[in-house]
This record gives sequence, structure tokens and C-alpha cells, in this order.
Amino acid sequence: MINNSEKFYDRLTFLYPIIDFFLKPQKHKFFSRINSCPYGRLLEIGVGNGTHFNYYNTHEIIGIDTSRSMLASARKHLKGNIRLLHMSGENLLFQNKTFDYVILSHVIAVVEDPEKLLEEVYRVLKPNGKVFILNHFTPNNWLKYLDKTFESLSRLFYFKSVFHISSLRKLEKFKLLEEFNAGLFSYFKILIYEKSL
Repeated sequence: MINNSEKFYDRLTFLYPIIDFFLKPQKHKFFSRINSCPYGRLLEIGVGNGTHFNYYNTHEIIGIDTSRSMLASARKHLKGNIRLLHMSGENLLFQNKTFDYVILSHVIAVVEDPEKLLEEVYRVLKPNGKVFILNHFTPNNWLKYLDKTFESLSRLFYFKSVFHISSLRKLEKFKLLEEFNAGLFSYFKILIYEKSL
């Protein structure tokens, strides 16, 4: 069943090159960290238009997205080690303990139910598997007022502008391994968690 957010992101495909331009520095740092990990099975949830696929230089990769238009764009950037599927991160059609790594790059604040997403991530990760998160988190500085100002507008874009890491209770099931600031004023964070046994 296609929901309103899927329809919206189907229509947003043409804007992604502009969005990618502004997110490129954070993504470069993010994927460099992922590539430093030993070879394994990797699931990327929310691949968007796939222009970042060139960052990957290792791993067996499955990428999913709820937007068919995004997937059509992503297929233009496919590499040999990447397979794409139409699927929701909140309802993963994979068996338990399937993946060594799960990637959430600017995804967790746009899904309808972030807690359900994290529950599914935990389920499909192997023991000691890792989840890599790149996202904005509302900081405790002047930017919190900017996030608050755009809160009503952001709902039209199916996006949570005010977004605190403390709201993600399911992260308590994971062990935090590393945390990096990315972008100006610590607005973006790179978080690496491990599946606790």
C-alpha cells in the first residue's frame, strides 16, 4: 500500500541533486567510516536517487526505498555489488539476523514510525552487527529555534524538523560505539551502534 509520504517522495526526485550538493561533505565522512569495516552483508534503508553509490568500495549491498521513482533514478548509478528492492524500512521482508551492517542516512527523521524502523533494524542485524546513522538532531543551541520555526512546514514534507535523539527509545537496545559531529554547528551527527546480545 502506497502512503502519502511515498507519493510525496516520488514527486521529489528532481530536487535530490540539489539536496545531495549540500549533504555531500557529511556523506563523504559517513561512507568512509562504513568502508573501513570488514566485508559483510549490508542493508541500506532509503537509498534515494543512489548518487552516493560511488562511495561504496566494499560489502555485499542491498538497497531499499519506498519510492519507485527514487529507485528508478538509483538504478542509473548501480554498481555490481548493489541490488535494489522496493520495500519499507518499517516492514522489512528479510529473515532475522541477515545483515552485518544497516545504513540509515538521512532517513530516521522522515519515516512515519522511527521506533518501528529501529525495531526492524535490530531484528535483521546479526549478533554484534552495526547500524550507522547519519541524521540531523536538534542541537541545544540557536538552531533549535530554527527547527521549531520550521516545524509546521516540515510536516508538509513528511519530515521531522524538531528531532531529538532522546526520543528514540529503541536505541537503548543497542550499544553506542562511536559518535561524531558533522556539518556546521554540530547540526548533523554520525552515530554507530552495535546490536547488544
